[in-house]
Amino acid sequence: MLTDADIRLPPPFRLVTLREVGDAFAYAKTNATEEGAGTLVFVGRFDLSEFALVLEPDEPLRMARRTFYACMAALAETLSAHAPPDTDIRIDWPDSISVNRGLVGGGQMAWPAGADEDQPPAWLAFGAMVRLVSMSGIDAGLHPLSAALEDEGFDEFGAERLMESYARHFMVMLDAWQEQGFEAVAKSYLQRLAPETGIRRDLDENGDLLLRRTGQAEVERRSLEAALAVPKWLDPKTRGPRL
Repeated sequence: MLTDADIRLPPPFRLVTLREVGDAFAYAKTNATEEGAGTLVFVGRFDLSEFALVLEPDEPLRMARRTFYACMAALAETLSAHAPPDTDIRIDWPDSISVNRGLVGGGQMAWPAGADEDQPPAWLAFGAMVRLVSMSGIDAGLHPLSAALEDEGFDEFGAERLMESYARHFMVMLDAWQEQGFEAVAKSYLQRLAPETGIRRDLDENGDLLLRRTGQAEVERRSLEAALAVPKWLDPKTRGPRL
Protein backbone atom coordinates (compact mmCIF):
# COMPACT_ATOMS: atom_id res chain seq x y z
CA MET A 1 0.00 0.00 0.00
CA LEU A 2 1.30 3.41 -0.95
CA THR A 3 1.66 6.17 1.59
CA ASP A 4 -0.12 9.54 1.38
CA ALA A 5 3.10 11.07 0.05
CA ASP A 6 3.05 8.63 -2.88
CA ILE A 7 -0.47 9.64 -3.95
CA ARG A 8 -0.38 12.46 -6.47
CA LEU A 9 -3.55 14.47 -6.93
CA PRO A 10 -4.01 17.48 -9.21
CA PRO A 11 -5.17 20.81 -7.78
CA PRO A 12 -7.57 21.56 -6.13
CA PHE A 13 -7.94 18.14 -4.49
CA ARG A 14 -6.97 17.55 -0.88
CA LEU A 15 -6.49 13.99 0.34
CA VAL A 16 -8.00 12.47 3.47
CA THR A 17 -7.14 8.81 4.11
CA LEU A 18 -9.07 6.37 6.28
CA ARG A 19 -8.13 2.95 7.54
CA GLU A 20 -9.48 -0.15 5.84
CA VAL A 21 -12.52 -0.30 8.12
CA GLY A 22 -13.45 3.28 7.22
CA ASP A 23 -16.33 4.40 5.04
CA ALA A 24 -15.30 7.11 2.57
CA PHE A 25 -18.83 8.13 1.57
CA ALA A 26 -20.07 8.31 5.16
CA TYR A 27 -17.05 10.38 6.18
CA ALA A 28 -17.53 12.77 3.25
CA LYS A 29 -21.19 13.32 4.14
CA THR A 30 -20.55 13.80 7.84
CA ASN A 31 -17.57 16.13 7.42
CA ALA A 32 -18.40 17.92 4.15
CA THR A 33 -18.94 21.30 5.78
CA GLU A 34 -15.66 21.20 7.71
CA GLU A 35 -13.51 19.59 5.00
CA GLY A 36 -14.79 21.70 2.10
CA ALA A 37 -14.87 21.37 -1.67
CA GLY A 38 -12.15 19.33 -3.31
CA THR A 39 -11.70 16.95 -0.40
CA LEU A 40 -11.05 13.45 -1.72
CA VAL A 41 -11.53 10.77 0.92
CA PHE A 42 -9.73 7.48 0.33
CA VAL A 43 -10.00 4.14 2.11
CA GLY A 44 -6.93 1.94 1.90
CA ARG A 45 -8.31 -1.44 0.80
CA PHE A 46 -6.79 -4.22 -1.25
CA ASP A 47 -9.95 -5.57 -2.84
CA LEU A 48 -11.72 -2.30 -3.62
CA SER A 49 -10.89 1.19 -4.76
CA GLU A 50 -13.13 3.21 -2.46
CA PHE A 51 -13.17 7.00 -2.41
CA ALA A 52 -15.52 9.96 -2.01
CA LEU A 53 -15.45 13.53 -3.24
CA VAL A 54 -16.86 16.67 -1.59
CA LEU A 55 -18.30 19.31 -3.94
CA GLU A 56 -19.82 22.76 -3.44
CA PRO A 57 -21.95 23.54 -6.50
CA ASP A 58 -23.22 27.00 -7.33
CA GLU A 59 -26.43 25.80 -9.00
CA PRO A 60 -29.78 25.16 -7.27
CA LEU A 61 -29.98 21.63 -5.90
CA ARG A 62 -32.55 20.54 -8.48
CA MET A 63 -29.93 21.22 -11.19
CA ALA A 64 -26.79 20.52 -9.17
CA ARG A 65 -27.65 16.81 -9.00
CA ARG A 66 -26.57 16.63 -12.64
CA THR A 67 -23.04 16.66 -11.24
CA PHE A 68 -23.63 12.98 -10.59
CA TYR A 69 -23.43 12.36 -14.32
CA ALA A 70 -20.08 14.12 -14.53
CA CYS A 71 -18.83 11.98 -11.66
CA MET A 72 -20.01 8.74 -13.28
CA ALA A 73 -18.77 9.66 -16.75
CA ALA A 74 -15.35 10.39 -15.25
CA LEU A 75 -15.36 6.99 -13.56
CA ALA A 76 -16.16 5.26 -16.85
CA GLU A 77 -13.46 7.25 -18.63
CA THR A 78 -10.97 6.32 -15.92
CA LEU A 79 -11.60 2.62 -16.40
CA SER A 80 -11.56 2.96 -20.18
CA ALA A 81 -8.16 4.69 -20.09
CA HIS A 82 -6.60 1.74 -18.28
CA ALA A 83 -8.57 -1.13 -19.82
CA PRO A 84 -7.19 -3.72 -22.24
CA PRO A 85 -8.19 -3.18 -25.88
CA ASP A 86 -11.84 -3.89 -26.78
CA THR A 87 -12.98 -3.91 -23.15
CA ASP A 88 -16.68 -3.08 -22.91
CA ILE A 89 -17.35 -0.53 -20.16
CA ARG A 90 -20.99 0.35 -19.58
CA ILE A 91 -23.13 2.33 -17.16
CA ASP A 92 -26.51 1.02 -16.02
CA TRP A 93 -28.57 4.14 -15.33
CA PRO A 94 -27.95 5.88 -13.15
CA ASP A 95 -25.27 4.52 -10.85
CA SER A 96 -23.86 1.09 -11.75
CA ILE A 97 -20.79 0.41 -13.85
CA SER A 98 -19.82 -2.83 -15.54
CA VAL A 99 -16.83 -4.24 -17.37
CA ASN A 100 -17.55 -6.81 -20.08
CA ARG A 101 -21.11 -7.03 -18.71
CA GLY A 102 -19.95 -7.87 -15.20
CA LEU A 103 -20.75 -5.45 -12.37
CA VAL A 104 -17.60 -3.94 -10.85
CA GLY A 105 -19.11 -1.11 -8.79
CA GLY A 106 -20.75 2.25 -9.07
CA GLY A 107 -21.37 5.63 -7.53
CA GLN A 108 -23.72 7.29 -5.08
CA MET A 109 -24.52 10.88 -4.15
CA ALA A 110 -25.85 12.72 -1.11
CA TRP A 111 -26.75 16.30 -0.16
CA PRO A 112 -27.86 17.96 3.09
CA ALA A 113 -31.16 16.69 4.46
CA GLY A 114 -33.97 19.17 3.91
CA ALA A 115 -31.96 21.28 1.46
CA ASP A 116 -33.99 23.75 -0.61
CA GLU A 117 -34.37 22.53 -4.19
CA ASP A 118 -34.19 26.12 -5.46
CA GLN A 119 -30.99 27.06 -3.62
CA PRO A 120 -27.41 25.82 -4.03
CA PRO A 121 -26.77 23.05 -1.50
CA ALA A 122 -24.04 23.60 1.07
CA TRP A 123 -22.36 20.50 -0.34
CA LEU A 124 -22.67 17.41 -2.46
CA ALA A 125 -20.85 14.17 -1.73
CA PHE A 126 -20.07 11.60 -4.41
CA GLY A 127 -18.89 8.16 -3.38
CA ALA A 128 -17.46 5.46 -5.64
CA MET A 129 -16.41 1.84 -5.29
CA VAL A 130 -14.74 -0.36 -7.89
CA ARG A 131 -14.00 -4.03 -7.28
CA LEU A 132 -10.34 -4.70 -7.98
CA VAL A 133 -10.01 -8.30 -6.85
CA SER A 134 -12.67 -10.93 -6.22
CA MET A 135 -12.50 -11.96 -2.57
CA SER A 136 -15.60 -14.15 -2.46
CA GLY A 137 -13.71 -17.44 -2.81
CA ILE A 138 -16.53 -18.66 -5.03
CA ASP A 139 -16.19 -19.81 -8.64
CA ALA A 140 -16.67 -16.78 -10.86
CA GLY A 141 -18.96 -18.89 -13.03
CA LEU A 142 -21.52 -18.85 -10.24
CA HIS A 143 -21.66 -15.04 -10.46
CA PRO A 144 -21.57 -14.27 -14.19
CA LEU A 145 -23.07 -10.81 -13.62
CA SER A 146 -20.18 -9.62 -11.43
CA ALA A 147 -16.56 -8.90 -12.28
CA ALA A 148 -13.27 -7.64 -10.84
CA LEU A 149 -10.67 -5.55 -12.66
CA GLU A 150 -7.92 -8.10 -12.03
CA ASP A 151 -9.94 -10.78 -13.81
CA GLU A 152 -10.61 -8.45 -16.75
CA GLY A 153 -6.95 -7.73 -17.45
CA PHE A 154 -6.41 -4.53 -15.43
CA ASP A 155 -3.03 -5.69 -14.13
CA GLU A 156 -0.93 -3.38 -11.94
CA PHE A 157 -3.87 -1.05 -11.38
CA GLY A 158 -4.28 -0.58 -7.63
CA ALA A 159 -6.75 1.42 -5.59
CA GLU A 160 -4.53 4.46 -5.24
CA ARG A 161 -3.73 4.74 -8.94
CA LEU A 162 -7.38 4.40 -9.88
CA MET A 163 -8.26 7.27 -7.54
CA GLU A 164 -5.44 9.42 -8.90
CA SER A 165 -6.58 8.79 -12.45
CA TYR A 166 -10.18 9.50 -11.50
CA ALA A 167 -9.25 12.92 -10.10
CA ARG A 168 -7.65 13.88 -13.41
CA HIS A 169 -10.55 12.59 -15.50
CA PHE A 170 -13.06 14.37 -13.29
CA MET A 171 -11.27 17.68 -13.80
CA VAL A 172 -11.33 17.10 -17.57
CA MET A 173 -15.06 16.46 -17.35
CA LEU A 174 -15.65 19.66 -15.38
CA ASP A 175 -13.58 21.65 -17.88
CA ALA A 176 -15.71 20.28 -20.72
CA TRP A 177 -18.86 21.24 -18.81
CA GLN A 178 -17.59 24.77 -18.28
CA GLU A 179 -16.44 25.27 -21.86
CA GLN A 180 -19.14 23.41 -23.81
CA GLY A 181 -22.08 23.27 -21.45
CA PHE A 182 -23.74 20.32 -19.77
CA GLU A 183 -24.37 18.77 -23.19
CA ALA A 184 -20.74 17.63 -23.24
CA VAL A 185 -21.22 15.78 -19.95
CA ALA A 186 -24.52 14.30 -21.08
CA LYS A 187 -22.96 13.01 -24.30
CA SER A 188 -20.08 11.37 -22.45
CA TYR A 189 -22.45 9.73 -19.99
CA LEU A 190 -25.20 8.65 -22.39
CA GLN A 191 -22.78 6.97 -24.78
CA ARG A 192 -21.86 4.60 -21.95
CA LEU A 193 -25.42 3.32 -21.56
CA ALA A 194 -26.18 -0.01 -23.23
CA PRO A 195 -27.80 0.71 -26.61
CA GLU A 196 -31.52 0.07 -26.97
CA THR A 197 -33.09 -0.08 -30.42
CA GLY A 198 -35.83 2.45 -31.04
CA ILE A 199 -35.16 4.56 -27.95
CA ARG A 200 -33.65 8.03 -27.76
CA ARG A 201 -32.31 9.06 -24.36
CA ASP A 202 -31.72 12.57 -23.06
CA LEU A 203 -31.02 14.18 -19.70
CA ASP A 204 -33.37 16.91 -18.48
CA GLU A 205 -32.03 20.05 -16.79
CA ASN A 206 -32.83 18.51 -13.39
CA GLY A 207 -31.01 15.28 -14.27
CA ASP A 208 -34.06 13.13 -14.97
CA LEU A 209 -33.65 10.57 -17.74
CA LEU A 210 -36.01 11.18 -20.68
CA LEU A 211 -36.91 8.25 -22.94
CA ARG A 212 -38.48 8.79 -26.34
CA ARG A 213 -39.60 5.68 -28.23
CA THR A 214 -39.83 5.58 -31.99
CA GLY A 215 -43.37 6.20 -33.17
CA GLN A 216 -44.62 7.38 -29.76
CA ALA A 217 -45.28 10.98 -28.79
CA GLU A 218 -45.14 10.34 -25.05
CA VAL A 219 -41.90 10.95 -23.17
CA GLU A 220 -41.07 8.61 -20.30
CA ARG A 221 -39.39 10.36 -17.36
CA ARG A 222 -37.24 8.61 -14.77
CA SER A 223 -36.41 10.64 -11.67
CA LEU A 224 -32.73 10.96 -10.83
CA GLU A 225 -33.49 12.05 -7.28
CA ALA A 226 -35.60 8.96 -6.65
CA ALA A 227 -33.07 6.64 -8.31
CA LEU A 228 -30.24 7.93 -6.13
CA ALA A 229 -32.12 7.10 -2.93
CA VAL A 230 -30.90 3.47 -2.95
CA PRO A 231 -27.78 2.53 -4.97
CA LYS A 232 -28.58 -0.42 -7.25
CA TRP A 233 -25.06 -1.79 -7.23
CA LEU A 234 -24.35 -1.69 -3.48
CA ASP A 235 -24.82 -4.69 -1.20
CA PRO A 236 -25.78 -3.23 2.20
CA LYS A 237 -24.61 -6.38 4.01
CA THR A 238 -21.08 -6.52 2.62
CA ARG A 239 -20.85 -2.74 1.99
CA GLY A 240 -19.41 -3.50 -1.41
CA PRO A 241 -20.54 -4.13 -4.99
CA ARG A 242 -23.12 -6.87 -5.36
CA LEU A 243 -22.11 -10.31 -6.59
